[in-house]
Amino acid sequence: MSKKPNKTSRRPAKKAPATRSSKTVRTTAAKRPRPAATPRIDERIALALEAIAAGMAAAAPKRSNADSLASAEAFIWHPDGRLAPVPKVSRVDIELLQGINQQVDTLIENTRRFANGLPANNALLWGARGMGKSSLVKAAHASVNASKSVAGRLKLVEIHREDIESLPALMEQIRASDFYFIVFCDDLSFDGNDASYKSLKAVLEGGIEGRPDNVILYATSNRRHLLAREMIENERSTAINPGEAVEEKVSLSDRFGLWLGFHKCSQDEYLDMVRGYCSHYGIKTDAAELERDALEWSTTRGSRSGRVAWQFVQELAGRLGVKLATK
Repeated sequence: MSKKPNKTSRRPAKKAPATRSSKTVRTTAAKRPRPAATPRIDERIALALEAIAAGMAAAAPKRSNADSLASAEAFIWHPDGRLAPVPKVSRVDIELLQGINQQVDTLIENTRRFANGLPANNALLWGARGMGKSSLVKAAHASVNASKSVAGRLKLVEIHREDIESLPALMEQIRASDFYFIVFCDDLSFDGNDASYKSLKAVLEGGIEGRPDNVILYATSNRRHLLAREMIENERSTAINPGEAVEEKVSLSDRFGLWLGFHKCSQDEYLDMVRGYCSHYGIKTDAAELERDALEWSTTRGSRSGRVAWQFVQELAGRLGVKLATK
């Protein structure tokens, strides 16, 4: 009798627990946030010092615009909105300006009226080089500002030719001030397709706000109409209506109510300038020798002007060992 095989129950084999591959481990580890690195001691010190400096700057009392304007009598305008004070203005005394007596009297009277709150005109000083145009503006400001009726309330602000487009921003900054301002642009002229003159036109007369009552503009130029002659002729020759083509640009000089012309000086006027400088600075020399040397100096320069006279006096003072200190 054959035996039946025993039926043993077959249970499925247990699966071994799955193990993570090294790749999976690396990926999981990469996803875990790493603890923030502790700043080094020098970095913490730097951060603390920056915080202290920021707090001190915020707590410091801000200087008002009035305080900054009272700090000096002259300033230079920067297009980023700064009025940089000028500790000492480079200028000559009004009595040293020889050969331009009429121009001196006219500009001083115009400046005095303005500084005393009376109507006055913007002024354009044009003409020959070296005849004292910019020197007159600075000397007139000093003379009027020192008078009892003005008592330092007149400020001189120089704006550079290339910054003319920022002129409206300057007007906005000083419009509400209690001071009076001469805005001065030296050697003003326009070339080519330069359109910045439109900003100047708007401030002079054409804008809605116009020129503030406490601001007057003085400009110097070698050109009466502030434009190069070839620029005017080119516009006239290529335009449909030659007269209207240059009207807009030529009208810029018309917005200066006061025109002061400066012309080349005579030989006698040139020698008077030299003698005036020598007397003012105490330079003593033989009169005949002084005249001969001064004329020879002007001949080598090819011109006679106040600037040439001053250059000769500097040469003479250096040769004689005299310091040019104002008495």
